[in-house]
Amino acid sequence: MAEKNSSPGHAMFGLNEGTPQAPAAAPAGPFPPGSPQYVYLQAPPTSGGGKVLPWLVGLALVVSVANLVLVFVTRSQVSDGFSKQADELTLLTRRMDSSDERYAQLRGQFQVTSEKLGLTEEQLSRARSVAAEIQKQQQAAVHQLNDAISKKASTDEVNKVQADANAKIGGLSSDLAGTRKDLDATKEALSGTKGELTGAIARTHDELVALAHRTDRDYFEFNLPKRHAQQKVGTVMLQLEKTDTKRNTFTVNLYFDDKRTQRSHALNEPVYFYVQGASSTLELVVNKLGKDTVSGYVSTPKGFFPSVPNVLAARPGA
Repeated sequence: MAEKNSSPGHAMFGLNEGTPQAPAAAPAGPFPPGSPQYVYLQAPPTSGGGKVLPWLVGLALVVSVANLVLVFVTRSQVSDGFSKQADELTLLTRRMDSSDERYAQLRGQFQVTSEKLGLTEEQLSRARSVAAEIQKQQQAAVHQLNDAISKKASTDEVNKVQADANAKIGGLSSDLAGTRKDLDATKEALSGTKGELTGAIARTHDELVALAHRTDRDYFEFNLPKRHAQQKVGTVMLQLEKTDTKRNTFTVNLYFDDKRTQRSHALNEPVYFYVQGASSTLELVVNKLGKDTVSGYVSTPKGFFPSVPNVLAARPGA
């Protein structure tokens, strides 16, 4: 009966304590019966986080150094770009100055040539008008002939129109021949004037005095004894930049009209330049050249530098 009253529920809540039961067999093991038992839990192995941190710090340093190098390289490239642009701007400015000087030279030469030939604007306009009239009449004659053919005119009418056209063209050809003759004469005069401008070079002081007596211009001598030496002739400042005795060439800086221009030429080669207010071009000639020294003269229109003694005033008895 006692076994019937015991149940797992009674045993769980201690309801079977009044019923004697056989002692349970002691579990086999090193611990004595009734002693407390302890369960030891082992901590999981730690990860390698302590070793990752130095790598991250090193990577950050490498990235920082790379950024600094990139900044310096970019700054250097930008600086080189600015320097290159500045050099190109300087070169462009020099080319513009050279173009201005060339234009001034051609303008002065044309003005001198016009004065030598005595050409007037009216004569030039007449030459242009004659050429335009010739072209107009030729076009009209051809147009009239084409109209006659397109209308299927008779042979006599076509011949008449063609004869009239030939007569007009013949007259115009005569005018054209006369105009061409005048142009040839003008060309010869221009060639003579050019020869006079480029051929009249004085290589000594005595030749310069003779040239001053022969032409209607003023001549002023100068001497630059060393590099960067300066001498003022009227409103023009001359400065020697360098010389090349092997090639007989020189480079000078000219200061006038609030600007500087650099010219490189050979010995006894005229350098033309135009100064504001002058009636024609000024001319610079170097007739003596040595190591870091040059001498020569500047030629100007008559009376352009009235307060500066010219070569004749410096030698009144010549």
